Amino acid sequence: MILGTILFFITVLLTTAFATKWLEKDLRNRNVMDVPNHRSSHDAAVPHGGGLVVTHVVVFSWAGIGVFLGSDWTFFGMLFLVVFLAIISRLDDLFNVSILIRLLFQVFSVVAGLLLMQKEGLFFQGIFPPAVDYFFAAIAWLWFINLFNFMDGIDGISGCEMASLGFGVALMAALGVGGPLLGLAGVSLAAAGLGFLLLNWHPARIFLGDVGSIPIGYLVGWLLLGLSSAGFWLPALILPAYYFADSGITLARRLFAGKPIWIAHREHFYQKAVSNGRSHSQVVSAIAVANIGLIAAAVGSMYIGFYSLIFACLIVGVLLKWMSFNVSC
Repeated sequence: MILGTILFFITVLLTTAFATKWLEKDLRNRNVMDVPNHRSSHDAAVPHGGGLVVTHVVVFSWAGIGVFLGSDWTFFGMLFLVVFLAIISRLDDLFNVSILIRLLFQVFSVVAGLLLMQKEGLFFQGIFPPAVDYFFAAIAWLWFINLFNFMDGIDGISGCEMASLGFGVALMAALGVGGPLLGLAGVSLAAAGLGFLLLNWHPARIFLGDVGSIPIGYLVGWLLLGLSSAGFWLPALILPAYYFADSGITLARRLFAGKPIWIAHREHFYQKAVSNGRSHSQVVSAIAVANIGLIAAAVGSMYIGFYSLIFACLIVGVLLKWMSFNVSC
């Protein structure tokens, strides 16, 4: 089983890397480029749409996992919803689809996904009545889809987060949390993230685009809800704690300032870190180190419970403080 998992990981990683390399050349030839503007964190035009490869590889590898493990039709129904989201997201990359239409597609995918997950049970361990439980789960899932997209703003950050969350979920599954489906899905996610990272590390040669960030955000949300429904809500909260904090604090600041929260900006902590004089590589490396600490905290939650959340908050707090420090002065 271990050897098979390693071979699976290597296959997904190499497939993602080589296919992304081919796609990058094709997009350059067709001049499908992301041209920098005043909100961009890059200076040169770069091909966008790398998520075409990442999404395809993850969906097909997850489908293979489902067949291998004999998953029921609800799992494959969830993968169909991912393809549904990828189509509208790719159209948005190319033609700027209305935010209302995109949101309606996302809401439909989340509601349908939760209906497919009903057999998994409640997500908040019975704290709320079933209707309220599913409502909060829907809000959390919808938020995560969009925060994953909002956080895709510098070279390497999404690949790093995919790898971190994937490894974290896989490790939790290896310890008996969530079962083999979540574990192998985490392995696939981590491998695809690292494969994409080979071409997205600074200076990036290709960007993920909405066709990658939206579907991957949906899939990661499914993984985290899977952990929570299995009774492990602390790891589900701890593993993406940096993304939750950066996006949540930034969103709150913009709301209090009366700024629209749906318009692209450069006010996230990771973006300010780059503006403050740190390189994309330095920022993403710091996030990776923090994520290793969060994975350790997630594992620790199985033994020390709530105290691991305090440790996770300290890790994220130190990271955000480091990002806020101006080194360009």
